[in-house]
Amino acid sequence: MSISKVIVITGTNSNLGLNIAYRFIDNTPKDARLTFIVTSRTLLRVKEVVELIKRHVVEVGHIGVVDYDYILVDFTNMVSVLNAYYELNKTYKEIHYFFVNAAQGVYDGIDWIGAVKEVISNPLEAVTNPTYKIQRIGVKSKDGMGLVFQANVFGPYYLIQKLLPLLKAGNGTIVWISSVMSAPKYLSLQDIELLKTDASYEGSKRLVDLLHLATYEERKKLGIHQYVVQPGIFTSHSFFKYLNFVTFYGMLLLFYIARLLGSNWHNIDGYKAANAPVYAALMTNPEFKDENLKFGSATTRGGSEYIKTQDIIPDNANEVYRYIKAKEQEWNVKLKDQIVNTRIPM
Repeated sequence: MSISKVIVITGTNSNLGLNIAYRFIDNTPKDARLTFIVTSRTLLRVKEVVELIKRHVVEVGHIGVVDYDYILVDFTNMVSVLNAYYELNKTYKEIHYFFVNAAQGVYDGIDWIGAVKEVISNPLEAVTNPTYKIQRIGVKSKDGMGLVFQANVFGPYYLIQKLLPLLKAGNGTIVWISSVMSAPKYLSLQDIELLKTDASYEGSKRLVDLLHLATYEERKKLGIHQYVVQPGIFTSHSFFKYLNFVTFYGMLLLFYIARLLGSNWHNIDGYKAANAPVYAALMTNPEFKDENLKFGSATTRGGSEYIKTQDIIPDNANEVYRYIKAKEQEWNVKLKDQIVNTRIPM
């Protein structure tokens, strides 16, 4: 019997998470045995996602056995994160792939006047690095941390730290999902938990870049390979509620115009956005070089997809890592004997 490759995708119910699963299936041998561990905060979304993956398996003619499991996890709740580790550790002896697709924001609408001004003055910049998305400032989780910091950075990091023995046993690969908008300007060392900024989402992705740079060599010593990728710009379900029929299709039109104007990053389609995450996991060179680079999902003017690498500015990586390591030790103490079983039959 062949050994099943165990794949964990956090945020599987998102457009990108689901397409990572699709592309993973499409880029593995058709007779490969796979186990997908779907994660979500609700059982309803787990069931929906599993059904969609099952349908894709049939459509592409994958003949190998595909198993499905799930973990209900809320990365803004550290007890939930610890319980996710407990369930995975109890059920599996090894994990082969771990995609960190955490992408929570604290959006509060759109500055429409600002959006119109940006589109008129510089349409390409307006749909590549927009500043008109309104994000709330100072939002904390119930655990007392910056909510976006905990959801997108610390919660996933803490789970990975707990799972290192399983990842080592599977010679695993970790893929962190960053963003095209992760410039150093979005992060201050005086605000690592992103409580004073109006760009907490972008700041969290800068933290992801730095955390990767600070840890990938440690992972390599354990036989674990780690990459950071960015999916470019694509339609995201998380922002649909702020758009109506006209503004949604207006946004799509601007995306296509941006691509025609020469933007490499306007993939638009979630499947194309998932190119870099799956490439990093499955198709990088056998010497595992370039782990210090960011792999990006890119497209040509005509929509043909390709991989484009970027350098990561390393400033303050060590300082960020020291802060997060201290936070890890703090929560190791707080979470002692805090495991709660939340799993119920699907």
